[in-house]
Amino acid sequence: VQLQAYGGGLVQAGGSLRLSCAAYGRAASNNGMGWYRQAPGQEREFVASISWRGDGAIYADSVKGRFTMSRDHAKNTVYLQMNSLRPEDTAVYYCAVSLSSTASRLTDRYRYWGQGTLVTVSS
Repeated sequence: VQLQAYGGGLVQAGGSLRLSCAAYGRAASNNGMGWYRQAPGQEREFVASISWRGDGAIYADSVKGRFTMSRDHAKNTVYLQMNSLRPEDTAVYYCAVSLSSTASRLTDRYRYWGQGTLVTVSS
């Protein structure tokens, strides 16, 4: 599976962005998928995950109520709608395919990773 994440950019605090992640090669339609992020000098952290059916999304406490993850099986793509962005959301965002069919915040369940897309939120 190859993953292509895009949609990052520069936005002012309070603004919105939508990230997309398309899966190529073997379809990931039976797998849960997730979004992670890594800020400069920090560890990669969990952001959101969704089940293969596209329901039961789970979120990190830091983004709950502001970010929404969804998926479109027809396009083999997952999305991360990010609203009310804050400077602390600045990071490289990565999408990943889980070995499990359910949503998960456990990093070791993710096998395939995309190259990342940079989100910069200015204050």
